[in-house]
Amino acid sequence: MNQEIAGSNTAAGLSRARPRSNESFARAQKVFPDGTSRVTIERDPTPLYIERGMGSYLFDVDGRRFLDLNCNFTTLIHGHAFGPVVEALTHQLQRGSCFANPTESEIELAELLCGRIPWIDRVRFVNTGTEAVLFAIKAARVFTGRSKIAKLEGAYHGAYDWAEVSQAATPDNWGDAIEPKSTAIYRGMPASVLDEVVVLRFNDVESVRRLMSLHAHDLAAVILDPMPSRGGLVAPKSEFIAAVQEVARNNGILVIADEVLNLRQSFQGASARYGLVPDLVTMGKIIGGGLPVGAIGGREDVMKVFDASAGRPLLPQGGTFSANPLSMTAGLAAMRHLDHAAFANLEILGKIVRDEIDRAISNRGAPLSVTGAASLFRIHPLARTPNDYRDIYPTPAGATLMKQLTRFFAENGIILPHGAAASISTPMTRSDAEFIVDVFVGFLDSHQDMLDAIEVRT
Repeated sequence: MNQEIAGSNTAAGLSRARPRSNESFARAQKVFPDGTSRVTIERDPTPLYIERGMGSYLFDVDGRRFLDLNCNFTTLIHGHAFGPVVEALTHQLQRGSCFANPTESEIELAELLCGRIPWIDRVRFVNTGTEAVLFAIKAARVFTGRSKIAKLEGAYHGAYDWAEVSQAATPDNWGDAIEPKSTAIYRGMPASVLDEVVVLRFNDVESVRRLMSLHAHDLAAVILDPMPSRGGLVAPKSEFIAAVQEVARNNGILVIADEVLNLRQSFQGASARYGLVPDLVTMGKIIGGGLPVGAIGGREDVMKVFDASAGRPLLPQGGTFSANPLSMTAGLAAMRHLDHAAFANLEILGKIVRDEIDRAISNRGAPLSVTGAASLFRIHPLARTPNDYRDIYPTPAGATLMKQLTRFFAENGIILPHGAAASISTPMTRSDAEFIVDVFVGFLDSHQDMLDAIEVRT
């Protein structure tokens, strides 16, 4: 166990150990609506303010060191202050940060993506994963002349209204098991948006066939994350992938693979790993080397909707900072160093962590499970491996346990995301993997009473 972290395993203990973070949060509450600048900031009881990052570690303003399993929500696949990225950015900053004109760096990054990912013939760069999804859905609408989309219940695709439908569905509103309801994520979401989204359950083959076929004439696209993080980081069944593709192909529905997060699953991304052949792919996170970025890639005929060579395109897409040279050069440096060897090592470390956590769970008969693939993993307060979003929706006792797990990891020197994917980065070592497992075992051994209170669902 990391002895640098003092105090008891309580919110009060953590608060006492972070006086400068507490001071910073007091300042932030005077300028931000809730003291934070984004809803994803975790607080227990206050946010942890970071001073710097180096390799696989973070250092907070109070001088404490943490192994970082968040990696800015899986973005930093090379960890913090990665040398080639720092060098590339330093060189570019001396030459200019952004221009209205294109640069050769955007061509080079696009060439890398088109050369690496089999179903990408053309690329357009944007600033975020949200923008990538937004324009992919618009492109599908323009190409097909249809307006509806289908998406997976509980899956996260950014902040575009149609992509947000049923992102946070609950047992109180998610409706029937075989025909999920479209649920709003915020008060005032237009009813017309809900009417234009068909909600599917992940890994439910018969339901996806029936619902996609029923709405086929109105569906422009089905968007799916091959392994939804917010949906549990559960592996897709091959027959589910096959069913989605078959119904889509037979009815002229485009398949959009949202790989903003899961592109890190292999050299060619997650679709290649699971046998999905999409028409469009949305990307972000790792392709920006730690800077803001998003991209839409896909078939040449579909991507033609962005073509402005003959005048106004069918789908206009701009953006002051789209394809800015800082993001392009940083992304190019990061992606060039993500070779086959790097992915193989990430695969090994991820498997060690998942297998050892699973072994610890089994040895103690704990009502927990672990999911994930490649460099990703997620722990669930569920005795059996979940199948979809409804399975991983926690009971009150389960939610409390997971919050305590995140707290325990923080107290022992590891940043473990709460209710999201944890990620391995290339600077991590075998000893880092063993450290993760040791802390998890320590949690199991010291929280038996809480584990006993978990309802074993079958």
